[in-house]
Order: sequence, then structure tokens, then C-alpha cells
Amino acid sequence: MQVVIFYGSPRKGNTYIATELFKDELSKCGAVNYQEFHMPQDLPEFCLGCQICLGNTNDKCPHFQFTEPMYKAIMNADALIFTSPHYGASTVPAGMKNLLDHFDFFTLTVAPRKEIFTKKAFILTTGTGSAAGIRMLRKCLKGWGINRVRSVGIKLYTNRWKSMQPKKQANQEKRIRRAARQFYNLKKKPAYVSTVFMYYVNKFVIRKYVGEGNYPYEYWKSNGYFDKRPF
Repeated sequence: MQVVIFYGSPRKGNTYIATELFKDELSKCGAVNYQEFHMPQDLPEFCLGCQICLGNTNDKCPHFQFTEPMYKAIMNADALIFTSPHYGASTVPAGMKNLLDHFDFFTLTVAPRKEIFTKKAFILTTGTGSAAGIRMLRKCLKGWGINRVRSVGIKLYTNRWKSMQPKKQANQEKRIRRAARQFYNLKKKPAYVSTVFMYYVNKFVIRKYVGEGNYPYEYWKSNGYFDKRPF
């Protein structure tokens, strides 16, 4: 299984430790190859909000030199893992939000990729607001058309994993390892109802209101999305 991991923080704290446990268990299930990207090192430029990628091919992005390796990795992956701590001022660190902003063209409203509809994704968060981070990431990934999204959010009131009570630490490790095994064995299923719904909504909107000559319309037409669902 080819897996791409996106780290939302450069710190090797609670989230990093939890991810290492997840990777360790996932590798025990079978052959797994990992490709990793760390935010913000691997995507040092913030999305400019220029919307160029919403009206053109993604290679026109001013930060294409950074996004291209990630794009290729996503296209070639069987599974994606998004691992991120919860930050007090938001749901995820700026680097993770920046990553999602750069790939907004994946959404059904613009230029969804057929390859995305076969992939599974896992979200791993830690922190007192870990559930909020999961909700945001899940919404975005389902907007891409990811086939199945699974997650684990670990509520922590300490900034050091080893500071947890031994029993709680053992329970969290057990939870992470169980989730890794389940994720490895997770098979492709019919698309989410929300994905199907958004497909038909955007099919109508792009055909009626975007119109010929504009990138989203021409992209959908060239990929046959107006004639047949891509999932």
C-alpha cells in the first residue's frame, strides 16, 4: 500500500508520537511504503487567494514548485494520512490549512480527479480541541470526493505524551493501533451520499451557470463528467 502522510506541525510532540504508533501498526499489517510531507517546510509559501487554480490547470499556481511533488504523491497513493495537533486559535496549524487551500481545486465545484474517488484517508489529531480539527479536515476531504475517511482524535491536557497516566497512555496506544489495523483493511465502498449529492448539484451549476469556454466546464466536459459519474 502506498501511503502519503501530511504532517501539520514541525514539532515532534504528541501528534508525532501518535503517528509513529499508527505507522508501526500499519506496517505490521502488510507491505506499506510511506512518502511524507512536513508543514510548513515542504510548502513554505502561503496560498495567495489568487484563485488562478480555480480557473486554470493547477500548474499555473505560483507555488507549483512546492505543490507538484504533493500532487503527484496524492495521485499515486492508495491512502492519505493527515496528522495534526489542535492549536488554540484555530482547529489546525496554519501549515495544514495552507495545504488544503493550495489544493482547493480538487473539490467537486472545480476539477475533481477520478483518482481521488478511489482513495481512503485517515485523520489523526491530538489536543483539547482535537474533534474540531477532525470535523474541518473531514469536511474538506469529503469535498475532494475521498471514498472513505476515518479518524482518531486524542484529547490531551498535557503537552507531553509521557506525562499521561500509564493506564491512559496504554489505552490510547491500543486505540491507535486498532484504528491502524481497521484502516489497512478498509475497502472501497460506494461514494458518500454527500459526494453523490454534490456531484449532481455541481453538474447542474457548472453546465448552466459556468458555461463553455471556462475551465471548470471544459474540465468536466473533457473528462466526461457531464455524461457519467466519475465514481
